[in-house]
Amino acid sequence: MGKELQGAVRVGRACHKGKILLETSELIFRGKDYRLKITFGEMRDVQAKNGQLRIATNDDVLTFEVGTAAEKWREKILHPKTRVQKLGVKEGTKVRLLGEFTSDFVNELKAARAEIIQAGGSANADHNFFAAAGETSQAAISKYAKKLKGTEALWVVYEKAKKDLTENDVIAAGRKAGLKDVKAVGFSSTHTALKFVLPLEKR
Repeated sequence: MGKELQGAVRVGRACHKGKILLETSELIFRGKDYRLKITFGEMRDVQAKNGQLRIATNDDVLTFEVGTAAEKWREKILHPKTRVQKLGVKEGTKVRLLGEFTSDFVNELKAARAEIIQAGGSANADHNFFAAAGETSQAAISKYAKKLKGTEALWVVYEKAKKDLTENDVIAAGRKAGLKDVKAVGFSSTHTALKFVLPLEKR
């Protein structure tokens, strides 16, 4: 998941208080009467000073009050990690894809020179990515959990804001299967990836 804090944004003379979220490729503001989303691609200039993050787009200059996070957020915006880097995938990493994933994700794995192994094979993978969808996915999580060995990871990729499979459902299914949830990553603007591993005593 992205970084999140309470703060404010100034647009012209107006100042709005609310929640500010730094996601994988966008900055989001959610206030009581004002909401805003800016993709990194829309940003023409990004500066950090005195706890303020100043962002210029083609249409506006916005100042976000984010305190001590200002410089760190500026660096993340200007030099963002790729999706596969956030997921811990690098050259030589063995990856198994369980379910249907978009071609852009597969291409990113190939560009990182990851080794994509057969979905139904018995070879160990460093990362197993499961494309979850619907209530039946909870049973699938249990099935895949039983196949994990050592330090293998099971990433459950699920769609945000879906009532038939919520974040709580995914976490509960993983824990029921004996796994430990250790990390959450914003997989895309619509999906989240939750990482599960075997507890130390089971490796």
